[in-house]
Amino acid sequence: MDAQSALTAIKTQPLASIYLVLGKEQYLQDKIRQAFMERLQLTKDDLDLVVFDMEQDYLNLVVAEADTLPLFSSEDKRLIIVENPFFLTAEKKTAAPEHDFADFLTYLQHPADTAVIVFVAPYEKLDERKKITKAIKKAATVIEAQPLSEKDATVYLKRSVENSGLVMDRKTLDLFIQLTDLDLAKGMRELEKLVLYAGADKIITPEILLALIPKTLDHNLFDLTNYLLTGQTEAALRLYQDLLLQGEETIKLNAILLSQLRLLLQTQILMKQGNQQSNIASILGVHPYRVKLAMQQARRFSLSTLMKVYDQLIENDYLVKTGKMDKELLFELTILEAADQF
Repeated sequence: MDAQSALTAIKTQPLASIYLVLGKEQYLQDKIRQAFMERLQLTKDDLDLVVFDMEQDYLNLVVAEADTLPLFSSEDKRLIIVENPFFLTAEKKTAAPEHDFADFLTYLQHPADTAVIVFVAPYEKLDERKKITKAIKKAATVIEAQPLSEKDATVYLKRSVENSGLVMDRKTLDLFIQLTDLDLAKGMRELEKLVLYAGADKIITPEILLALIPKTLDHNLFDLTNYLLTGQTEAALRLYQDLLLQGEETIKLNAILLSQLRLLLQTQILMKQGNQQSNIASILGVHPYRVKLAMQQARRFSLSTLMKVYDQLIENDYLVKTGKMDKELLFELTILEAADQF
């Protein structure tokens, strides 16, 4: 069952005894948790809400709580949330408890009708060979909470903006999506902030977005790459100095720029071979949205330009690590030399 269908079912249909929320999209996980709490009219301090972390707590405790009668919950049900059930995967946890599954396997055959157990498994996939995994999947209602595709995440964020009543033109909306990295949790947090700021007129401009949504290091390095490749020396030097003031290290910045230039080079080469966005993302093992941005950026520059800047950054890395030049002076010289190409 997909997350949206599950949210509707939790609100309107009889609750099952066991649920398995599978996927790494935190925003959807949080929405599903909240839906269960609202359905049973519980707050985080209620005695009929119990949360276990399987990297710290024993699974047998879940059985004990499930067999305990509810005290105040509506519908006479307790809500038991089981976080991080790593034993459903092939992952090994050295500091985690050794779980005995016998009692829980027995419980699954006759689950209590006064408890709702929700396993929140923040993983891409489970180890289907394990007996405990097979048993829980067979007994549970499975809810998919995997990250949305680029298209679906874009639609979700755009629809959320529309539903909030905010007014953004297309350019502003695209900037909002870029600044929130197609991350639903981040997007919804920033949307709440924008709603509070907008007030009665509800109009949001690019200037408002840039003022209210903090840029990540990746965003700043994306801008710095553009400045380098387009010969915007003053803007590049100013951004570099700002990053130093924020505590960033020159060696780290050089390494991230190298990674970004490498992605642009690989993307451009693969594009010239006729590969589309999805193929490039699969070949490089990179998120499709990052590939989309790289494709937009790579189209603006020649392969020779990208290679020159890339080679210079490699040379910087060598000169700094061998102690032959001051790292900050060398980085500033690279910015100045890049401008000479334009």
